[in-house]
Amino acid sequence: MTDLPGGSPTARRILLGSQLRKLRENRGISREEAGYHIRASESKISRLELGRVSFKERDVADLLTYYGITDAAERAPLLELVPEANAPGWWQPYSDVLPSWFAPYIGLEEAATLIRSYEVQFVPGLLQTPDYARAVIAAGDHRLAPDVVERRVAVRTSRQRLLSRPNPSQLWVVLDEAALWRSIGGPAVMRAQLEYLAAMSTRPNITIQIMPFALGAHVAECGAFTILRFPGPESPATNQTDVVYLEQLTGALFLDKPHEVDRYLQVMSQLAIASAPPRATVATLTRIAHEI
Repeated sequence: MTDLPGGSPTARRILLGSQLRKLRENRGISREEAGYHIRASESKISRLELGRVSFKERDVADLLTYYGITDAAERAPLLELVPEANAPGWWQPYSDVLPSWFAPYIGLEEAATLIRSYEVQFVPGLLQTPDYARAVIAAGDHRLAPDVVERRVAVRTSRQRLLSRPNPSQLWVVLDEAALWRSIGGPAVMRAQLEYLAAMSTRPNITIQIMPFALGAHVAECGAFTILRFPGPESPATNQTDVVYLEQLTGALFLDKPHEVDRYLQVMSQLAIASAPPRATVATLTRIAHEI
């Protein structure tokens, strides 16, 4: 089996789920049939195979038997993944200051090999400086106590470790120029943020493109979105899974149906083509920083 970046519990869940999906498909068993066998719904099987929920060892054992995997030597590696997949993530101590719907995203983000994001209002969280993040979080909810704001900032900066760890995730951002001119936190904070973006854009695993005002109307009038890509367990280059993340004011959507994901992939490709090339990013950021 091929491990996923970071070795997080979510990465283990995705790995285990991918293996179970492959075994089910090889036997020609539908998700509905698999769900019935373990007294669960088709949607639960889908969530298990996508690594979206925790596993019960009994469910995994029953599914392996149903899929014809009865040899102890074949079952052991998969069953051993169950406790690893269910281990709490590093973000669990912060669960009291995070929306319940955001924790699953942190796990998926950490497990992704490629993160593609289109942002309109703000610099993406993975590229925010602490001061910029603090200003964004505080402005988003004036009711938050200072200590809650600081703990949320700590989560945001901790998430950024996936960009500098061994075998780092790839990040590709299309950023609307409007986000660069919005002086969040004041001119000094914003200039520091722009300078940080310029520096990060030179890293080999980070690509930043800026969508200029001059472009006018475009294909992503739907708003910001993120596409997370996870490699398959056997052939990472050809057996990939994409999940689209849409954040809302009081919740979030995770889209994984092929026809939905394909549409967002098309839009992201069109945005990249329409935006300024990556080689122009540093010059644009430097110019805006001087003018703010």
